[in-house]
Amino acid sequence: MKKIILGFIAALGLAMGAHAASGEGIAWDKAPNKTNDLAALQNGAKIFVNYCMNCHSAAFMRYNRLTEIGLTEQQIKDNLLFATDKIGDTMKAAIDPKQAKDWFGGVPPDLTLVARSRAGHGGSGADYLYTYLRTYYKDDTKPTGWNNLTFPNVGMPHVLWELQGDRQPVYEDAQEHGHPVKVFKGWQQITPGTMTPLQYDQAVGDLVNYLQWMAEPAQKTRVRVGVWVLLFLGIFTVIAWRLNAAFWKDIK
Repeated sequence: MKKIILGFIAALGLAMGAHAASGEGIAWDKAPNKTNDLAALQNGAKIFVNYCMNCHSAAFMRYNRLTEIGLTEQQIKDNLLFATDKIGDTMKAAIDPKQAKDWFGGVPPDLTLVARSRAGHGGSGADYLYTYLRTYYKDDTKPTGWNNLTFPNVGMPHVLWELQGDRQPVYEDAQEHGHPVKVFKGWQQITPGTMTPLQYDQAVGDLVNYLQWMAEPAQKTRVRVGVWVLLFLGIFTVIAWRLNAAFWKDIK
């Protein structure tokens, strides 16, 4: 009975976590979805290594697979290989897990499959990530000093704040079912970042493209092969149908 209760509590906790991250408070924007754009994937890989891998790992991805997005092994060694000296190693975070737990209350999750695991009723996992990384705002009441409209009370700080700058959400008073509510209308830029809003959105789009690709590097090959398999099955079905008719035509 004790194991059943603990299992129920764990399942409830996972469900609440998924509900909190579902982004019900704001509609998800559509991600660019340019997983065939090698330049975008390369820029996304650079952003991932420079800004995400300080805390997050991609333990199911090896550096040498980045050759599939057009990078040479020498480019990977010179520009992306900071946490190890072996190009065949997996993409492990630079942070010590014990320090991460002390600082954030838990070890930051692995991001290899995050673009697939975050899909929900609001859109794909890429849509969630694209919206999430663009809806941070300053909140001095939070331990990190940041909050997020897509993931309220998020524990992760805004690691890209230097690029985006400081923004605050703008609300408008409205009525809903006879009750006053505040409706999100847009953003007010408080201090500028090193990028313009358009440049920042493009950079986040590149990062999300890379996360999409990393979650399933063989996706395009799988789709291409799948089309040929379906065509083969369609042609084989016609041939089998005609052979069956020929075999049985003299049998009454």
